[in-house]
Amino acid sequence: MSDKLHSMQVFAVAAASESFAAAAQALDMSAVMVGKHVRALERQLGACLIERSTRKQTLTEIGARYLEHCRDILASVETADRVAETLRAVPQGLLRVTAPVSYGAQRLVPVIGEYAARYPLVNIDLVLNNRVVDLAEEAVDVAIRSGTLADTDLVARPLRPARMLAAASPAYLARHGRPAHPSALVRHNCLAFGAWGASHSWRFTRGEEIAGVAIQGSFASNNGQALLSAALAGVGVVVQADTLLEPHIQSGQLVTLLPDWDLPTRPLHIVRRREARPSAKVRSFVDFVLERLA
Repeated sequence: MSDKLHSMQVFAVAAASESFAAAAQALDMSAVMVGKHVRALERQLGACLIERSTRKQTLTEIGARYLEHCRDILASVETADRVAETLRAVPQGLLRVTAPVSYGAQRLVPVIGEYAARYPLVNIDLVLNNRVVDLAEEAVDVAIRSGTLADTDLVARPLRPARMLAAASPAYLARHGRPAHPSALVRHNCLAFGAWGASHSWRFTRGEEIAGVAIQGSFASNNGQALLSAALAGVGVVVQADTLLEPHIQSGQLVTLLPDWDLPTRPLHIVRRREARPSAKVRSFVDFVLERLA
């Protein structure tokens, strides 16, 4: 199709010129090549478009009508190209984003608010869930991924890793005491996160020292928000990402445990589909998030 459009362009210039030689000069190609393009169209159409003589060239009736439609088509193509270029240059349109529930609600939404103020032509559809979304299949533009990346076909940029914290409510600690060492957690009701597997163990480090704790407890869930609610209700000790726990630690509803010890961090990435020229809305959003959360 692109070859035919090119031939249409050559034909339109040739029709407006006095000769193939003049058209060749305007198009920066040889007169022979101009003739080839016109003859290619004539063969496809089975009709003569330009009657040529040694002194002049004249459009046939079919050629004149065909020229009108060629100009309409070429103008539409030019308009489409301008629209595409504008979309690449100016962030606008619908941007579909997905992120883990806690991270999206706590960290990403405030950044999206800033982005929306700067780029008012972009409408953002944020879907929060903890499953891995297929960007192409579900027409998602940008995703925040937690954990190790498995899809190498995506363009991924690292964000600040999620720190894991251990915490409990003041009421729970008043009843059961505050653990001074990770090993003391075996005597506590520890809230297990089902998404981390069936082994239910927590690994603490302090310098070169490593303490692995096989936790036990009366409550488990595959949802971090449910574990948070249980911890706030005084059910037991929770280990979850800082994005989920920090607001409640700052308010005093939860107390950080074992602050001298570190729990494993979880890598975070912002990913998009691999495109040679991503749209302005995708490019600007990724850059904006990286500025604030990388």
